Formats: sequence, C-alpha cells, structure tokens
Amino acid sequence: MITVLRLGERPERDHRINTHLALVARAFGAERMIMAFRDPALISSISGIGERFGGDFNVEIIESAGWRKLMKTWNGIIVHLTMYGQSLKEGIASIRSYEMDPDHPDVHLPDILIVVGGEKVPAEVYQRSTFNIAVGNQPHSEVAALAVFLDRLLDGDGLDREMAGWKHRIIPTERGKRSESRSD
Repeated sequence: MITVLRLGERPERDHRINTHLALVARAFGAERMIMAFRDPALISSISGIGERFGGDFNVEIIESAGWRKLMKTWNGIIVHLTMYGQSLKEGIASIRSYEMDPDHPDVHLPDILIVVGGEKVPAEVYQRSTFNIAVGNQPHSEVAALAVFLDRLLDGDGLDREMAGWKHRIIPTERGKRSESRSD
C-alpha cells in the first residue's frame, strides 16, 4: 500500500495545496493520505471525487503528534520528499535495491509511506526516514514533487489504473472533451 503522510500546515495558504496533494496522490497511484491536522473540507471534497470518479482512495486524520508514532511503527519503506535528499534517480534505484535486499524480506514496494512536509520539517523526520529523496534541488511545489516521485516510482502505471466504481470518467482524446457516465 502506498500512503502519503502530510505533515504540518500553514493555514493561510495550505488548504488548496493539501487538496492538490490529495488529488495527485489519488490520481498517481497512492491508496490513502494521512494528515496530522484537521481539514474537513478536504475530506468532503476528496470523498466526492471518489464517489464520482471511483477508486478506494481515502483521507485519514491523526492527532498532530501522531505522525511520530506512525513513523516509528511503519512496517515498510519511509520516503521523505525534500530538497536536501539524494537525487530522485538514485533514490528510486535505492528503493528498488532495498526492496530486493535479503536483509529486508518483509519490505515490499506497496508498503511505502511518503512523507510530504508543509512547514519546517523536524530533524526526526530525516532521521526516521528510510530514504530522503530530492525531486530536484531547487525550490518548487510539494505537489509537483509528489507527482514526479509517484510517476517514477510506479513507472507511469499509477495514471493508467481503472478506478473501480466510477460513475463518471474522462475518455482520452486528442481534441475535444469526451466522457462517459453511468448510474449504478
């Protein structure tokens, strides 16, 4: 299972960023997002997307300090996306090597926690992460970092999934807008 953990919140600007992180996580192959703060509007919005476009993606809330316990007890790979980590290319290769390492027989690619910070990330996150990976070493959006990382990690397959239970879906076309709706 691929889970995105959103740390920190800057209330004056992060509501839309958090929504975009959830949309990207869902579209690019993650199964859930955990937030260490409350954002009821986000949960409602993403739930509505799931009802219309299908899929089992969900958003969970944990107490603000609950991320520490989650990271301590996570049984899999923890990837922290940061400007200060190893390069994306090296990081993906390291994840693939780690997954196949006989010293880590219980770790499989689906058991991955991707940590995305929202404000100054505590040093503990860097220390507890299996990998600190930089999607470029220039300032940019955490939304972009998550999209690029998931796309590379899953070799683009996250975008090609058929979402179960869809009521509305977009049909790829070179020109125009095509969609299909169904009622169950």
